[in-house]
Amino acid sequence: MDGKPLALITGASAGIGATFARALAARGEDVAIVARRMDRLEALAAELKARHRIEAIPIQADLSIVDAHVPVMAALDARGRPVGTLVNNAGFSIPQTYDKTTWAQQRDFVMTLVMAVSGLTHAVLPGMLERGGGRIINVSSMTALSPGGAGHTLYPAAKAFVYKFSLSLDAEFRDKGVKVTCLIPGFTESEFARANHTDTIMAKSPRTLMMRAEDVVAAALKANDRGQVVSIPGMHNKVAAGLMKYLPDELTTPLIRRAAEKYRVKD
Repeated sequence: MDGKPLALITGASAGIGATFARALAARGEDVAIVARRMDRLEALAAELKARHRIEAIPIQADLSIVDAHVPVMAALDARGRPVGTLVNNAGFSIPQTYDKTTWAQQRDFVMTLVMAVSGLTHAVLPGMLERGGGRIINVSSMTALSPGGAGHTLYPAAKAFVYKFSLSLDAEFRDKGVKVTCLIPGFTESEFARANHTDTIMAKSPRTLMMRAEDVVAAALKANDRGQVVSIPGMHNKVAAGLMKYLPDELTTPLIRRAAEKYRVKD
């Protein structure tokens, strides 16, 4: 492929993903936006083309299937467009306890948040290395640093994987021109809570803890520009991350598990 590299963003139909697409398009980057809801992708693509005069390619994809990265990359290969920036953002959560869900739900969760992230990253790295550079931004969560709690059972584990995966990628490819950043946001304004039916619960959270998606994305891009491997937007999130990292588990675990109870859909 000899076309101009573009930015590939997953979970781009709303929230942080759509905000990444807008921010990168504003920088003049062509974008490929991936999600399941094609109507939303087409509307966003039309908006970005009109506003920024860039190419925006909507790709409908289910990232929960085996080798979900293959049809996504095939769609770009057919256009001769390599990936210069990858934003692994797609995700969701399951607020019930593990025994109250189906295996299919949990399997699809792991495929989307772990396997698709790994597959897409593996697919774009050869081209980045051949061109001498690229950018990868993996969206994790503050829960990656937590001891976990009832409900959202696999979410902390999956996001911890994304965090550690990003650190390893940085160790392997920093000297080869690939900038890897793990974004660790706290509460962010998006449709995430509505999708997992915890929006009424989230509405009771203090608004001072909620960040705008635009601010979260701006922090991530600034960190990546600087070659910073971890980005934790918001001073309150930085403080919380420090407490979870340095305080002993016997102090933090009861507090975090008590807080997690508020965001679980009761059985």
